[in-house]
Amino acid sequence: MRDLVDAAIVARAKAHAPYSKFYVGAAMRDEHGLIHAGANMENAAYPQGWCAECSAIAHLIMAGGTRIKEVAVLGNGATLCTPCGGCRQKIREFAAGDVKIHCCTEQGTLIRTFTLDELLPASFGPENLR
Repeated sequence: MRDLVDAAIVARAKAHAPYSKFYVGAAMRDEHGLIHAGANMENAAYPQGWCAECSAIAHLIMAGGTRIKEVAVLGNGATLCTPCGGCRQKIREFAAGDVKIHCCTEQGTLIRTFTLDELLPASFGPENLR
């Protein structure tokens, strides 16, 4: 897990959050063991920004990954920073319910680990459309 957290810390340092000043970094391990990181990117037209998890998923897919196997997320200070509702659903598109999501302080200390099922119970996913 340390490699994921370290990647999220590096990504967080590149966040673009001039409005909220809430910097978020996320990192995801794919099915090949590769790590893909992302940072939040705010936009003056608020709904146009990207969450850190969303940019990490984009990197994962562009690198050829198709499955999320583990996630690390960190925000400002020691505050618990979990993925927002939209990002939980985006993660769900590429992850099983038992995937671990590690929420850490900005220095990388683990606060709590959740499974995706804990954060998004009774979710709707790709198999619902089969």
